[in-house]
Amino acid sequence: MARTLILCSILLVASAGAVARQNRIDVVTPAAPELAAYGSRDIGVRTFDVTDRNRPDVLNTKEGETTARTDRTLTLEVWYPAVLRAGQQAGGEYRTLTRDPTIVATIRGRAVRDAAPATATAFPLVIISHGYPGNRYLLSHLAENLASKGFVTVSIDHTDSTYDGQLAFASTLYNRSLDQLFVLREMERLGRPGSGNFLAGLVDASRTGLVGYSMGGYGALNSIGGGYSDAAVAAENAPPNHLLAERAASNPAYRSSIDERIRAAVAIAPWGMQAGYWDGEGLRGIRTPILFVAGSTDEVAGYEKGTRAIYSAAVNADRYLLTFVNAGHNAAAPYPAPAEVMTDLAPSRESPFTHYADPVWDTTRMNNILQHFTTAFFDLHLKGERDKQAYFSVVPNGKDAVYSVTRQGEATPTHTYWKGFKRATAVGLILEHALPQR
Repeated sequence: MARTLILCSILLVASAGAVARQNRIDVVTPAAPELAAYGSRDIGVRTFDVTDRNRPDVLNTKEGETTARTDRTLTLEVWYPAVLRAGQQAGGEYRTLTRDPTIVATIRGRAVRDAAPATATAFPLVIISHGYPGNRYLLSHLAENLASKGFVTVSIDHTDSTYDGQLAFASTLYNRSLDQLFVLREMERLGRPGSGNFLAGLVDASRTGLVGYSMGGYGALNSIGGGYSDAAVAAENAPPNHLLAERAASNPAYRSSIDERIRAAVAIAPWGMQAGYWDGEGLRGIRTPILFVAGSTDEVAGYEKGTRAIYSAAVNADRYLLTFVNAGHNAAAPYPAPAEVMTDLAPSRESPFTHYADPVWDTTRMNNILQHFTTAFFDLHLKGERDKQAYFSVVPNGKDAVYSVTRQGEATPTHTYWKGFKRATAVGLILEHALPQR
């Protein structure tokens, strides 16, 4: 019996290694919570550019001089429910730059390039915003997963913030929320019936969700009402000419810019609190339901003085905080490190592997947990599926939950385990909830 168990373990490890070498973004492990599974819909994917005309040009503006302007072009990746032709097989590849832009990785998923869209209905929209640096494929595992469940997901290459185009931080500070809101407007325009675009009739932008990781989370908070502090506007490294004042809490015009079509947001390790970009007044402006996701040892965005402090201060929002205990800044967001970055470097250089991986948690496991909770959150708030609330009504600390079921799989009266989680798989997770004070 022991020999059989050892052999099974060896086979499982070998199988996991083979999957990793294939750079799969669609792996759902046997330990994954139930809503991590892909949905029943086939997935299409397309790439195109959109251009915001006459945007203030942070990088070519000097303090005290006239603000320069430019046409700002963004590359988008759109995943959508699709209808495959007879004989057409699901699956495809993405060629993507990595944290080391000299290394190109090939990642593989289930979407079919340029597949025909399923146009019988309009689907809720989810906008995905990467970190600094990053690119539109960094959360492709989540984008594909949601598209298979009846969402149109669009992920942005944020100009000046990508692996091969990383420029001064001031551009990201200014442009991130503006990019997110512009993409929402463009997706609504392209999704109108009769637009002539493949998205025509496919997108219901009145039901939009926003996902942001790190600087994407920074932008997401501002997009939904978290106005910047006056201290951030005047900071030494802030964009010139007090440009951040456009989206500061103290600016009366800022409140009117909030797009009410964003009905829910997921902010993963949002940057900015430790650097003073928000204060209590600014965060009280958030009224959109929001799910925060963080690692308890995040050294980039911070935890106690970072994500957790934002969660505590956003007192007018219905909000959750999902904590991966002992995880760092990479909690849940990036896809697993591709084989192409599995290289040793000189001690003086940081391996690109660390951009994707966490020292404690398995990345695929974190991806699956994020897919589970994001599915439940957007089903609840964008589709109105009230039964999904049960996935958030849990004993806060996963290690304290009791797993007790009969041989037939029926819960006993003492069963308090997290809905959708298998025995022992909620250990290391904390899920807290706070209702709005208003």
